[in-house]
Amino acid sequence: MTEPHNHQDIEIENNEFKRPSWDEYFLKIAMLVSERSTCRRRAAGAVLVRDKKIISTGYNGAPAGMKDSLELGCKRTELGIKSGEQKQICRAIHAEANAIIQAALHGVTTKNATLYSTTDPCITCAKMLINAGITKVVSFQDRSDKEDDFKLVFNEDGVEFIRLPQPETTINYREYKRV
Repeated sequence: MTEPHNHQDIEIENNEFKRPSWDEYFLKIAMLVSERSTCRRRAAGAVLVRDKKIISTGYNGAPAGMKDSLELGCKRTELGIKSGEQKQICRAIHAEANAIIQAALHGVTTKNATLYSTTDPCITCAKMLINAGITKVVSFQDRSDKEDDFKLVFNEDGVEFIRLPQPETTINYREYKRV
C-alpha cells in the first residue's frame, strides 16, 4: 500500500527541520516508552506497529501490581550476576514481551506487525515475536551480552531484522506561527 503523497525527508529553508523516516519516528517513540522502565540495569522500550499505526507499546519492568527493582533493588546486581546470565532471577518482563501482552490484553492482533525496539531481542522474546506473527524487527542497540541467537530463529522463520543507528534524542518541535 503506498501513500498518496509519499514524501521523502523534507528540508525546509536553512535546514531548520528534517522530517524523520518512519523507522526513525517509531524508534524515537520506543526511546520515549523506555522512560517508563523500572529496570535499574537497562531501560528498554518497544512499539508494535501495523500499517504505520501504533497498536501497542511495552517497556521492561515487573508484572502489573508487583514490586519492581526501583522499589526492591536489583537482585541480579546484588548477587553479582552478569548481563545475560540467570535471567530467571530478574523480576522484569522484557519490553518486547510486554508489547505483545498489552496487545493481547486489549484484543489487538499482532499478525504482520513490525516491532521497533531500543535493543535487540533476547532469544526468548524472538521466539515470542515469531509466534505473535511479527514479520519485521527494527532496533538500534545490540544486547550487551552479545546474544545473537535471535538472528538464527529470525532467519529460519523469515522475520526481517534491521539494526539502524540510534536516532537523535532531540524532539524537533515547531511552534505554530501565525501569519
